[in-house]
Amino acid sequence: MKLYKSLIAALALSASMVSCSDWLEQEPPSYLTPDTYFSDVTQVQAAVDWFYTVMITHGNWSYGTYGNDNETDNQTDWSPDGKYGTGLWLTSTTNDNWSWTNIRNINYQLRTIIEKRDAGTITGDQNKLNNFIGDLYFLRSYCYFDMLQKWGDLPILWQALPDDEAELVAASKRMPRNEVARFIVNSLDSALTLMQPQGTYATTRITPDAVNLFKSRVALYEGTFLKYFAGTPFVPNGPGWPGAAKDYNANYQYPTGSVEAESNYFLDIAAKSAKEVADKYMGSLRVNTGKIPQSATDPENPYFSIWGNNNMSGIKEVLLWREYNRSLGVVNDIEVVTQKGNYGIGLTRGFVENFLMADGKPIYNSAYKYSDQTIADVATNRDPRLAIFLKVPGQVNVFKNVGEGDHEVDVEPKPYLAARGDAENGYPTGYALRKGGMFDGAEADNGSCTNACEVFRATEALLNYMEAQYLLTNNLGDILPYWKAVRTAAGFTGAAADPQTTIDATDMNQENSDWGAYSAGTKLGDKVLYNIRRERRCELMAEGLRWMDLQRWRALDQLITTHAHIEGMHLYNTPMEGWYYEDKDGDGYGDGVGVGNFTLLNDGSTSAVVSSPELTHSEYVRPHEWNMVQNDFKDGLTWHMAHYLQPMPIRQFLLTASDHASVELSPLYQNPYWPTESDLPAEK
Repeated sequence: MKLYKSLIAALALSASMVSCSDWLEQEPPSYLTPDTYFSDVTQVQAAVDWFYTVMITHGNWSYGTYGNDNETDNQTDWSPDGKYGTGLWLTSTTNDNWSWTNIRNINYQLRTIIEKRDAGTITGDQNKLNNFIGDLYFLRSYCYFDMLQKWGDLPILWQALPDDEAELVAASKRMPRNEVARFIVNSLDSALTLMQPQGTYATTRITPDAVNLFKSRVALYEGTFLKYFAGTPFVPNGPGWPGAAKDYNANYQYPTGSVEAESNYFLDIAAKSAKEVADKYMGSLRVNTGKIPQSATDPENPYFSIWGNNNMSGIKEVLLWREYNRSLGVVNDIEVVTQKGNYGIGLTRGFVENFLMADGKPIYNSAYKYSDQTIADVATNRDPRLAIFLKVPGQVNVFKNVGEGDHEVDVEPKPYLAARGDAENGYPTGYALRKGGMFDGAEADNGSCTNACEVFRATEALLNYMEAQYLLTNNLGDILPYWKAVRTAAGFTGAAADPQTTIDATDMNQENSDWGAYSAGTKLGDKVLYNIRRERRCELMAEGLRWMDLQRWRALDQLITTHAHIEGMHLYNTPMEGWYYEDKDGDGYGDGVGVGNFTLLNDGSTSAVVSSPELTHSEYVRPHEWNMVQNDFKDGLTWHMAHYLQPMPIRQFLLTASDHASVELSPLYQNPYWPTESDLPAEK
């Protein structure tokens, strides 16, 4: 048996590789032959709609997209990712993330549909047909961008490939990452040429504005990655770039002439495509009142309800969203999770303290005195976004349909900190979000919530433009109107809405806990650029973009020499400590929902439930350091350069080698600082 038939079919269209239920992952069944399949536009739409599932949206039994910043300096659970340790992330024979299934299947559908369209054999509205083809170009770009972030250099596949070893091996050649990004951008341009004008379709479908926003995201990512990783093996022609060892990349030259020019090429695309969207929406962004409703008679906060609803069709700035429907069984668990501890994902102290005070100044340089003696203090006189999204004990969680949900938590309790508690109820840091909350008991039936999922939001376009344009021009004046629009929508007023207020009050020597304050291991010296990053961090809170930003900014090098200790709320020597000692109801636990007596449970043993101030030398909760016996992270989080990208699976080298045994004979190459043998850690 030929090895490639079972091992490199990841690049081939092979019906034997898929589940019988996933009909889109195989050629049409015998009773629906290619001659008759896709004979009508409605069939094309049905196929395209299935691929919408590749986009990141809420799943069940989780905090949905609101928890996707987990494992960063914004959000954390009790167990750090192995990438922040030493010797915990190893090469392996396989890696499920090296999966081409979606790209392959989209390519197959594109080829088939375009051939039939050009032959005139698909009946129905041809404008709709072209729009659906545009959807496929976008969705392929979406999948490719996910792969680009994981791997960097990639094969560029324009079409599905036959199950032929020679063709598959040739197609496995990794193209330089900037060429992959150019391919993605070009595919998005193809989508734009085919799509009907904005407003033709509901925003539950991909629209030109969503495409342009995503285009700006991709271009900003690649432009900044090239900028901050220049002079390293992570970019083409950098010293030690592994692609240079392969003949097909040995003489590679940037289309623009240099890595600096290539970076600016992408930044220019990012700025222009972002501006196209930003200019349309910056005057109509929903404004945060700074207050959360606590009863049915309280006025709605338009900004809060961007996420706290089950229908986003009337929210102009939401460019693409997913609808959930209980009768169809398309549901999530957001309301239950929001009323509890965010499914074991908490905000970090560093993130909470990075938000400004209400006067637009950092906590260390404000007329308001910052206090973290209680969670209510933390939310007082703060950035209006933090004020509405940080849950505070005693706040009302449910005032609609009270009593109709089997998992209601009507009033926000004192946080349940126990590290050995179940994820559904636990608060790893003590700080939890109510982003996505609907205050609705009927939505708190376990696993039956219909909270709508925002996929793209116009405000990101303003932030993308601000960063890209500033990097290109170093001119604050170009971006100030956009920045003020973001600030005003966030709820700042007066001088606080002026970014210059923040810039003037910023002391970079005190900005140490924000990983985004660094690039290439060095603290940023430009306070404007830093505060653009801060604004992005706070405005896109819990929207799943933080890891992408940290990666492209090269914002983790400093952890190589200075470990990070992730912290949560200020527990010890504050009134909150008493929450867990007192036992007013006589149930044997403190009033902090069962955490118990810390004198017994914070000794650093495997039985401990919370970190010890004596062992960690900190009065703040350290969710990774409650167990100081069997703990790879008791000395904090560190970093290794290799971890910016994933290691290529060793199996792929063997599959594509001419003798199926020698790694060096493969057209593939390993990512920087990763070995080409299994079960080995990063080399640097």
